[in-house]
Amino acid sequence: MDDIMPALFGTGFIFLMTCLGSSVVMLFKKTSQGGGSQKIFLGFAAGIMIAASVWSLLIPSIEETASRGQVGWIPAAGGMILGILFLFGLDRIIPHLHPSSNIKEGIPSHAKRTTLLISAVTLHNIPEGMAVGLSFALAAQHLEDPALYTGAMALAIGIGIQNFPEGAAVSLPLRQEGFSRKRAFLLGCLSGIVEPVFGLLTVLLARFISPFMPWLLSFAAGAMMYVVVEELIPEAHLGEHSNAGTLSVMAGFLIMMILDVALG
Repeated sequence: MDDIMPALFGTGFIFLMTCLGSSVVMLFKKTSQGGGSQKIFLGFAAGIMIAASVWSLLIPSIEETASRGQVGWIPAAGGMILGILFLFGLDRIIPHLHPSSNIKEGIPSHAKRTTLLISAVTLHNIPEGMAVGLSFALAAQHLEDPALYTGAMALAIGIGIQNFPEGAAVSLPLRQEGFSRKRAFLLGCLSGIVEPVFGLLTVLLARFISPFMPWLLSFAAGAMMYVVVEELIPEAHLGEHSNAGTLSVMAGFLIMMILDVALG
């Protein structure tokens, strides 16, 4: 149980931040497109996820492998490839629709547009929950190293910060679709429920396959990087004046890097 409660706290925090971000919909009129804001939100989330993948997942994966006297890059590269393939598969199977596009992705579905919009962001949240859960699980396996706990907390804070704009990126398009502010907020909030679910599942899994922890860490990194490259960065640069998206990516990266180095 030593790993469950910290992981529950960390994943609960990032879920709460998603809900807080969704509450931004209360500030926007239905006629407001918020396009510029969404570019900034998505770019910022991308920067956070890139830095978290490197400092909070890939580097710990390499260091954990090296501490066992093994070749560090093998599980880091192998797990990352598996994580990419995992998200690639989900992206091709689960029906979803991105706010910036009217093209449906995944297997053919007659689901409503709003359901598909929620599914798109829910996909993003799966690797985030896994990453936070695994970080706390790794810390629980090495109680002699308190830096791992502070590193897990830094990751939770970083993911939580980027979940704020991500929550807004769900609720605002739903408001544009004609939903009431209250319903758009609730649905945006629920899009993050997979984070504590997958976070706790990975903690329980890590108990039984602790020798594969480096693979699991890099798996989560690969899954997050797939989301960044496939969806977040392209959507942050749609239309004219993409500088806002570019700068927000850089800002997110710097904030997550500082958090991880300062607290890790």
